[in-house]
Amino acid sequence: VHLVESAGGSVQSGGSLRLSCTASGYTYRRNCMGWFRHAPGKDREFVSAISSGGTTISANPVKGRFTISPDNAKNTLYLQMNSMKPKGTPIYYCAAGAPSGYCSPSWSAYPYWGQGTQVTVSS
Repeated sequence: VHLVESAGGSVQSGGSLRLSCTASGYTYRRNCMGWFRHAPGKDREFVSAISSGGTTISANPVKGRFTISPDNAKNTLYLQMNSMKPKGTPIYYCAAGAPSGYCSPSWSAYPYWGQGTQVTVSS
């Protein structure tokens, strides 16, 4: 299983950015996929996840601002981030393989990970 995130980038506070994650060697629709982020000096943080049935969950800090969505035909998962807030320089990771149904917000439930991509939001 190979997950490849798109390049991150820099955006000003209040701006938008979209990340993508393309999966190969993975049956996209069977399990949960999600996004996590890891800022220096902090624990890995759940952002959002989507089940094979399309049910999404998001962490409270990003609800209403971030949207997770799949493109099944392209085996690609997106994270649209709007109204972004300065949160240091976290690395965003795509993750896959958690049991479907209710998608766990725990990183340990996801056996497959991308290499990560850095996002910087400047104030």
